[in-house]
Amino acid sequence: MKKIEAIIRPERVEQVRRALEELRYPGLTLTEVKGHGKQRGVRQQWRGKEFVAELLPKVKLEIATADEDAPMIVRAIVSAARTGEEGDGKVFVLPVDDAVRVRTGEGGDDAI
Repeated sequence: MKKIEAIIRPERVEQVRRALEELRYPGLTLTEVKGHGKQRGVRQQWRGKEFVAELLPKVKLEIATADEDAPMIVRAIVSAARTGEEGDGKVFVLPVDDAVRVRTGEGGDDAI
């Protein structure tokens, strides 16, 4: 099993969600987060004054999936989330040792 964590722009969530629906992939968890990458935030102006917004709003998607589905899901996320600008995000793929569905007690791949 794999866990896919994607940090993306909030305005790209619907495109990513639709891309995952097209794959008929059923589940994801979405969390609103703040952070920055190498760009260390962005310069903005408000009422004529310039300031640096260091922690930018992002969305974190988490998906648990079978090993063989992970590359397809990652491609769909990257394709749908990409704008070509700095701050598009990152996708991480992590191993998962086990999962248990709370309702039924099923474990392993059956739990996802």
